[in-house]
Amino acid sequence: MFQNIYSGKKILVTGHTGTKGSWLSFWLHRMGAQVYGISHSPKPGPNHYELLNLHGVLVKDIHADISLVEEITSIQPDLVMHLAARAIVSRAFLEPEYTMKCTVMGMVHLLELCRCCPSIKGIVAIETDKVYDNQEWDWGYREMDELGGDDPYSMSKVCVDQVIRCYRKSYGMNISATRSGNIIAGGDWNEKRLIPDIVKATAKGESVEIHTPNATRPWLHILDTLRGYLLLGQKILQGEDVNSAFNFGPNDEMTVLDVLEKAKSVWPNVQYVVKEQETHKHMVQLLKIDSTKSNKLLGWKPLWTTEEAIARTIEWYRAYFQEGEVLTDKQIEEYEGKE
Repeated sequence: MFQNIYSGKKILVTGHTGTKGSWLSFWLHRMGAQVYGISHSPKPGPNHYELLNLHGVLVKDIHADISLVEEITSIQPDLVMHLAARAIVSRAFLEPEYTMKCTVMGMVHLLELCRCCPSIKGIVAIETDKVYDNQEWDWGYREMDELGGDDPYSMSKVCVDQVIRCYRKSYGMNISATRSGNIIAGGDWNEKRLIPDIVKATAKGESVEIHTPNATRPWLHILDTLRGYLLLGQKILQGEDVNSAFNFGPNDEMTVLDVLEKAKSVWPNVQYVVKEQETHKHMVQLLKIDSTKSNKLLGWKPLWTTEEAIARTIEWYRAYFQEGEVLTDKQIEEYEGKE
């Protein structure tokens, strides 16, 4: 996978203590990369970063706000994969100013560090499918569709996109922007996310509350998403032009209720109750993204269907809660065998 391009390369991952960042850092390490991390310290309680003992495998593990890091030239990274940002929509509503500081100014500061570091061949910047102006369309958003954000989280990501555009055009920097669907995977304990809420309630013998049972989301397993990021990184390291935005989404769609039913089929203890009120303002009921560009230019498509993605995710949590087993390495190996 990836033509062994990452072996021996110095890869800087920001946000490496988060769910996506920890899966990505571990996968890069498995492929022989020299992985450096910059991120806030992991949250107390169970977290994927500590379960994988990432501190013991990273070449350098910096626990700091990205906006306070003074230099990265001493690392001399070949590639930067930027995931650090405010990741929870509901929390962004409570802390809009801090969200702007972390997400927008964090990106500005990182790009300034990268602009002064000649070893860096390019940057893979992680955005979100929430950057698209909500039209409740019955078809997928494409990369050239209008951007817009009505809530602090989405708005911060739209601002980041404009920052990236500025640095591309003003300084000639090579920056790929990724927009993925709703990511699901083991090791996520964040609040007000469907799968973590399901498994935390199930582990306690409780019913999970759901608020938008008919909402449709582009559910995608984290390994499919990360493969998209890594394909872009491969292109950058090979000197190819991927200096634009790329969508990564599933081929099929499922509602929140569909996800619950699939989760219950894998872990029969899952129980749920439906509440009428929405979790926050500006709830999007129908969201799809079109991955045609990624398919044509990167050869990317999901290797796991949405049903399999849900099953693998619930399997991860069930093994953790019932057996104390962490399936991350096993699932990456099985995923690599699909190509």
